Amino acid sequence: MAEIATIARPYAEALFKASAADLQGAGAWLEQVAAIAGQPQLQQFADNPKATPEQVLGVIAGVAGGTLPAQANNFLSALLENGRFAALPEIARQFRLLANAQRGSSDAVVYSAFPIDDASLASLAAVLEKRFGRKLQVSVQLDPSLIGGVRVAVGDEVLDTSVKARLEQMKVALAA
Repeated sequence: MAEIATIARPYAEALFKASAADLQGAGAWLEQVAAIAGQPQLQQFADNPKATPEQVLGVIAGVAGGTLPAQANNFLSALLENGRFAALPEIARQFRLLANAQRGSSDAVVYSAFPIDDASLASLAAVLEKRFGRKLQVSVQLDPSLIGGVRVAVGDEVLDTSVKARLEQMKVALAA
C-alpha cells in the first residue's frame, strides 16, 4: 500500500496545483473517474497492451455518461501513458486530503445501523464539528451489525457510541 501511496502523491499534488482555481470541480470529476477506475474489469482492460489510451478514455467517458473535461482527459492520458492508471483511486484519496487541508475540513464517515434523515444528519454534523473542532464533510454508511447508535470515523479518530460497542464494553467489564 505504501508503494501505491508513494506513486500517487506527485500526481495528486500536481493535479491539486493545476486545479487551484476550481478544486471542487476537479474533485468531482476525479471522484467519479476514480470510482470507475476502481473496477477490476477496467483495470484489466487498461493494463492490456492492445488497448490504446484513447480506447480506455472512451470506456471511462461512456461509463461516466458523457464527455469528460479537457483537464480530466489530459490527466487520465498521462496516467495511462505512464502506466499509473491503477493508482487513480489513491490519487483521488490524496487529492481529497489536500483539498480538505486547504479548506480546514476533514472527511467524516458516520456508520449507522439505520438510515439517517437529512435533518438528523445536519444536527449530528453540527455536534460532530463542535466535538472534533473542524468543518466536516459527512457521509453515511449503513452497518446493521452496530444494532443501534453510530460510529464516526474522522481520519484516524473514532467516536463509537453504538450499541455493539457498549455491549463489548459490558462484556469486558463482566469478564474482568
